[in-house]
Amino acid sequence: MRAPVAALLLLGSCAQAPPAVYPGEAWAEASPESQGIDSAKLREALDWLATNTGANGTSETVVVRRGFLVWKGANVDRKHSVWSCTKSLTSTAFGLLEADGKVTLDTPAKDLLPHLAAAYGEVRLRHFLTMTSGYDGEGGSYDKHEGAADANALVPPSPPFFPPGTRFRYWDEAMMQFGSALTKAAGEPLPDFMKRRVFDPIGMKSWTWAPAGAVPNWTGGFHTTARDLARFGLLFLRGGLWDGRRIVPADWVERATSIQVPASLPRDPISPRQEGPGVYGFNWWVNGLRPDGARHWPGAPPGAFAAVGHNNNRCFVVPEWDLVLVRTGTDGNVDRTVWGAFLAKLGAALPSR
Repeated sequence: MRAPVAALLLLGSCAQAPPAVYPGEAWAEASPESQGIDSAKLREALDWLATNTGANGTSETVVVRRGFLVWKGANVDRKHSVWSCTKSLTSTAFGLLEADGKVTLDTPAKDLLPHLAAAYGEVRLRHFLTMTSGYDGEGGSYDKHEGAADANALVPPSPPFFPPGTRFRYWDEAMMQFGSALTKAAGEPLPDFMKRRVFDPIGMKSWTWAPAGAVPNWTGGFHTTARDLARFGLLFLRGGLWDGRRIVPADWVERATSIQVPASLPRDPISPRQEGPGVYGFNWWVNGLRPDGARHWPGAPPGAFAAVGHNNNRCFVVPEWDLVLVRTGTDGNVDRTVWGAFLAKLGAALPSR
């Protein structure tokens, strides 16, 4: 299990850690050098990323070190969907509801969504958090019900792909069921719940949970900016604290961003492209060891984790570096090896770590 953030920040030193820095209405900006970053090597790393991602390059990228904004692209206030980064927000709602005593990892999904009782009576909420539920929705196509969680939650589902907990299958329809279950547990719309409990306290203002006027898309419908998503990343970097206020339980941050899908668990052969075993937490991607023994992002420390979305949307949190990096875009996808190589270059810009 990863060491607590505070301990990581003191590795190699017995000195007192400086007070944690948080943004107010605006981010406090600082030069890379003032925060222990070699600006020339940072520029080199970002130029490489711009060349090796898509058309948006690094225009929607922010780098936060020690709570200071040390680099930003020209379009960091451009708002759009961050796709599956949404899943990490949805799972945070679970962590809060768990702390409220309304759900547990072992809560049967059918207790909140009775229509699941017949085919999915053994599914627990932990299975949605780890993409191991085996759930298959009506018609077997998430696209058929995109954004219509209520419609998809009320129709009889298809038979399961596999018994819960026996395989990993990254599947959006399962996440739609999960969001519907959490809405029932919360007793209010999740956007309202998250606004009150997380987004307002940390100063996230430029966001919507689309589609407007319909039930939100729990798997990929969150719209925000790189600058605002970095606040969410900083909240998790600080273990759920925000300027002295506990926002998210520390144990949830630790569990959600630790490996929860063992490398020994097989992937569903129907969707082999998603490499979750060994590197997936509770709807967060973790820098663990894949079944072949390789680190997921070999250029980053083992404690790194990320919210990951289509179109090169990423929110990386690296506790060992006291760093958050957000890159958003609308320009396709690159392989995880590109992100690993970039993170290695970014690490080279941190001589003092």
